[in-house]
Amino acid sequence: MAANKLSTAIFVVSILFFTTLSSACGPCMPKPPPSCPRDTLKLGACADLLGGVVNLVVGTPPSSKCCSLLEGLADLEAAACLCTAIKANVLGINLNVPITLSLLISACEKSIPPGFEC
Repeated sequence: MAANKLSTAIFVVSILFFTTLSSACGPCMPKPPPSCPRDTLKLGACADLLGGVVNLVVGTPPSSKCCSLLEGLADLEAAACLCTAIKANVLGINLNVPITLSLLISACEKSIPPGFEC
């Protein structure tokens, strides 16, 4: 009878152990990269904004087509959209990704979330 109780206890403990291991890896999985909820090809309009970035006056509200495409998006979504557009060369110019992303995000009065990598 004692052997029966011991084997049952071992069985229950092993089930609990393996269940814990299988559910513990959920957070261990890499997070999928953020995606752009907009049509990336339309973000070609952001190339016009790059030409005028030098002429932007601090405090001037963004009115470009680029910024209107990003309107309503969270900072992370906007950064993901612009990152996708820059990497896909939708803007039609060879660009330094981090600098271009920073300029466009700033011009549209958004900010790059901490830890975001393009």
